Amino acid sequence: MSRAVLSIGSNLGDRLANLRVAVDGFADVLVAVSPVYETAAWGVTDQPDFLNAVLVVADDATDEWGWLRRGQELEQRAGRVRELRWGPRTLDVDVVTVDGVVSDDPVLLLPHPGTHERATVLIPWLDVEPDPEVPGRGRAVDLLAGLDTAGVRRRDDLELR
Repeated sequence: MSRAVLSIGSNLGDRLANLRVAVDGFADVLVAVSPVYETAAWGVTDQPDFLNAVLVVADDATDEWGWLRRGQELEQRAGRVRELRWGPRTLDVDVVTVDGVVSDDPVLLLPHPGTHERATVLIPWLDVEPDPEVPGRGRAVDLLAGLDTAGVRRRDDLELR
């Protein structure tokens, strides 16, 4: 069985509806959906705040490349346009980890680069898994202890399921 952790985010248009495109698109393989968080943009900071969540998915027939392709198809369905690295987007689906696979392929780096430094991924991930680990970096709870989490706001008023 292939099990993956996906980070989803949106900061353009109907952000919650965009996240739901991803949840609905993975519904047949969905194991867990985190609560929604609102966070300031990372990288390019002069853009709207993001809504973020983490999905855990599993499927016997899907490998890391399959998860990437499926995520990219959902991004396209949500109208994603790639103009600026770390720029605004209708939907971003990142493959964070897949069964501990490590990849240095520039098209699919695993674990996803920067995961160990992003509270926007680690906090929702900890909501759906008791003790996740970022391959080669350590336990998420330990990594999170060294990060600023003040800008990661849980939005209990927003539901993805």
